Amino acid sequence: MSTDMKKLPAGFGRLWTAQTVSSLGDGVTHAALPLLALTLTRDPMALAVVTAAGTLPWVLFGVLGGALVDRWDRRSTMWIADALRAVLLAIPAVASVLDLLSVPLLAAVTFLLGLGGLLFDTAATAYLPDLLGRDPALLERANSRLRGAQTAASGFVGPPAGSALLALGRAVPLVADAVSFALSALLVRSLPAVPRSVPEARESLLRQARSGAAYVFRDRLLLGLALRPAVGNIAFLAVETVLALFAHDRLAVDNVGYGLLLTAEATGGLLGAGIATFLGRRLGTGTALTCTAAVEGLAILGLASAGNAYVAGLALAVCGAGMGATMVLGPSLRQAIVPAHLMGRVASTSRMLAMCAAPFGAFLGGWLATAYDLRTPLYVAAGLLLTMTAVTATMTSNRRVEAALKAAAPADDPGPAQEAEPVRQGASD
Repeated sequence: MSTDMKKLPAGFGRLWTAQTVSSLGDGVTHAALPLLALTLTRDPMALAVVTAAGTLPWVLFGVLGGALVDRWDRRSTMWIADALRAVLLAIPAVASVLDLLSVPLLAAVTFLLGLGGLLFDTAATAYLPDLLGRDPALLERANSRLRGAQTAASGFVGPPAGSALLALGRAVPLVADAVSFALSALLVRSLPAVPRSVPEARESLLRQARSGAAYVFRDRLLLGLALRPAVGNIAFLAVETVLALFAHDRLAVDNVGYGLLLTAEATGGLLGAGIATFLGRRLGTGTALTCTAAVEGLAILGLASAGNAYVAGLALAVCGAGMGATMVLGPSLRQAIVPAHLMGRVASTSRMLAMCAAPFGAFLGGWLATAYDLRTPLYVAAGLLLTMTAVTATMTSNRRVEAALKAAAPADDPGPAQEAEPVRQGASD
């Protein structure tokens, strides 16, 4: 049976359902939290604090979290993280009912939700290639379906629902997200156990964490795959920090309209996830990744110059399409070429680089909006994205991608007794 005709295992359906349900709750909170913060303050820097808080766990604990995931059972890590996040959301829900909600409390809850997300996302990224036998084509299909469903739930349904639920009460969207985490935890707990390679030598946690980080930095392809979201997060967090205020003050949209803008972005994301495999096959994965990065930068440039909500919605949709394709092709490639026993550390190192950049982007957006104008962070973000595209183009070229896949294909994981050396290519492409 050809790879394209292989069926995804039954366990994938439960993982897909769990992440879709959780993404629906995330979409509700993604729209509701900025609007909740706006009921407490109109200060762009205060909004930046709430936005940046969710990224700080990756900055502080990213690589260590990956090392822990490589030690722990990945299925258990996922369901426990979601169960704790469900309980955590009860705190701001109760505080809002008692009229005790504040910016510091929102920031603290966002930080702890981010910590749970660190463990869940890293474990899920490492669990998927184990479940699918590290088959590159199956990984692309699975990531396309996961990304498409997550985009539909967190983008199409979640934001408008979050805006509507907020009208019923400040606690309502928080309770809805808590329920989604609880349902996800139950589904993940029922997933099948999968065999995985665990290093026999019980090295120190710090040494294992360093080996995972070194693996990324020694390989130009993996480093290029990590640098793009790192620079991208500076840009996207600068945009996200001021987007709600920009929509209200410059585009004259209400809360429901803001939710629809996020839905427009998700519409593009769904399309991008759906055509990612086609783009990879037609252009080559490396060229496709470069093209989607350029599309994101041009789309944010269009958003910056938008004079009304319709143009802004179109720009966000185009940006979402580029992001959707990127978030299928990039992770699938990484999962196919990284040894199983290093997957948690490599994934968390790559994500940590992105998240380390994110707080800077949030504060940059808040400062630029305060010192200049609400459109200034958007123009700066577009410039950063286009510059990043040019700088990393050769690092993730088709030649490097093909060489890495060829090197990973003949043998399985190199074994638990030793750390694998990264694929090394020549400097020229």
